[in-house]
Amino acid sequence: MPIVLEPIGYVRTAAKDIPRHWVFSDVEGTLVINKEYLKGLKDIKTGQSIVVIFHFDRSPTFNHSYMIQMPPHRKKKIGVFSICSPIRPNPIGMSVLEVLRIEENIIKVRGLDMLDGTPILDIKPHIEDETSCPSYKGGSS
Repeated sequence: MPIVLEPIGYVRTAAKDIPRHWVFSDVEGTLVINKEYLKGLKDIKTGQSIVVIFHFDRSPTFNHSYMIQMPPHRKKKIGVFSICSPIRPNPIGMSVLEVLRIEENIIKVRGLDMLDGTPILDIKPHIEDETSCPSYKGGSS
């Protein structure tokens, strides 16, 4: 069964040197979300962390020779599902970004590890524990 995903927006950044992982990134940029999804951005706040799911649209096509890879910061080969390589069977990435501000359908963020023009597939709240979950009511159910 094919799975079809459509971008909800795109990354914009002037940065040319993009870190390989959001944990090491101070790169700023914007998430330009398609206006048809504007209502869905309600309640995203300055200072919060969001999880951005994106498509590695410029990665090489995966084949079985990429099943084991050697990341540039490692000295040994590692299985693809144990690393954050953009060369994957399904080229989907995930980053946790800090929201600097939001205006209409534009989210200014810090921590980018995505190239300019990267398609955004989804945005989710960053949940560290049950109290940081937006739907958490507390107590037992």
